Amino acid sequence: MVFSGLTFLFFFLPAVLLVYYISTPKIRNFVLLAASLVFYAWGEPKYILIMLFSAVFNYVGGLIVGNFQKKTAKSAAVAFLVISVAVNLTLLGVFKYAGGYFGLPLPIGISFYTFQTMSYVIDVYRGGVKPQRNFINFAAYVTMFPQLIAGPIVRYKTVEDQLEHRTVSVEKFAAGIRRFITGLAKKVLLANIAGQLWDYALGTAADERTVVLSWLGAAAFTFQIYFDFSGYSDMAIGLGRMFGFEYDENFKCPYMQRSITGFWRTWHISLGTWFKEYVYIPLGGNRKGFPRQIINIMIVWALTGIWHGASMNFLVWGIYFGILLIMEKLFLSKILDKIPKIFGHIYMMVAVMLGWVIFAAEDFGVMGGYLASMFGAGAGFVSDAALYQLIKYALFMVIFIVGCTDYPAKAAAGISKRLKKPVAAVMSNVFYASIMLASVALIVSDSYNPFLYFRF
Repeated sequence: MVFSGLTFLFFFLPAVLLVYYISTPKIRNFVLLAASLVFYAWGEPKYILIMLFSAVFNYVGGLIVGNFQKKTAKSAAVAFLVISVAVNLTLLGVFKYAGGYFGLPLPIGISFYTFQTMSYVIDVYRGGVKPQRNFINFAAYVTMFPQLIAGPIVRYKTVEDQLEHRTVSVEKFAAGIRRFITGLAKKVLLANIAGQLWDYALGTAADERTVVLSWLGAAAFTFQIYFDFSGYSDMAIGLGRMFGFEYDENFKCPYMQRSITGFWRTWHISLGTWFKEYVYIPLGGNRKGFPRQIINIMIVWALTGIWHGASMNFLVWGIYFGILLIMEKLFLSKILDKIPKIFGHIYMMVAVMLGWVIFAAEDFGVMGGYLASMFGAGAGFVSDAALYQLIKYALFMVIFIVGCTDYPAKAAAGISKRLKKPVAAVMSNVFYASIMLASVALIVSDSYNPFLYFRF
């Protein structure tokens, strides 16, 4: 079951919201837990036991680590922390990396909920959070369906208080609906269209793929993965608000940045924050000299690549961005600060587009052929087919570019300020109703509805 599916939109979500709001606050976490298990079992009935094992194991692990910390038995707390991390990583490794050799399907969301449960036990050890003694509350946190399949990675300390004390209101619910519809529109109206162009470019034979088509396709995937992933993050944040939760932002206009450093501070923020807090800083961060910092950066980015999958292209992708980040720390940032902003932006976008080609093409032969065609090793500079695709998608490309910025939100806020509140409210409702109807219409009429981060 996916957020952009008719079953979720018109059956599952309305039913869950109805049961949730007629329930007393004391049992609402149980309602969310039950709903999340149904949501997960809908697509992965065999692997629901793995997620439940993860919840039980880390719940007990948190209690044990917290108990030893309370008794100042530090060595025992460290031992159980190591055991907890080892079991979590083993579970992730078996299904995500060894599973391909044994024909095991990848459990949906395992990368996300494994990182969440690991951070919980680590934070209990650090004293940042108290061990959760109510299993229903903890299991609801682990299995929470709004962010189960694609994040954002919600650390326990972010929602520790909200699990027991959260407010629901008409205003928060309405804000959640608007955010959810925004994400749905990004996914259905923008990401899916961009994905069709990328599939066409990638599917074109290497000896027929021109420079123009290659860059057009790379741009399309660049937009597809942004609208796809940020759209799902918007939907997750919106769903969270409907149930009274506030999740941290996961994207902040990353394609408006002027450096790779800026890009990664605003793209998949929850993953970057996780690696920073639980890998980079514990390794020493930038506190042990620049040579050690370089090593730490490369370790983090190699792991970031591996986190996305067992295919070697993900490791190459991580190392590629690690090298760029190191280059910026060494000398590129100083250059970028001196040159006009537009050139820094162009550099960032070109580097990111090349990175997304590495990310998308798991076969090295396909990857090499595509990258080569971007620089003239294919069928020349342009062809009639490439021009046709350029004209066909020209308007969409303009919409994609504008949609990646904060200009639409600023324009909407400016218009709203100039109007009387009742008029602004009506216009806002009409707008969101319109894009909701358009999204549903496209879902009904079009079978092309992939979700890129399902495989992570």
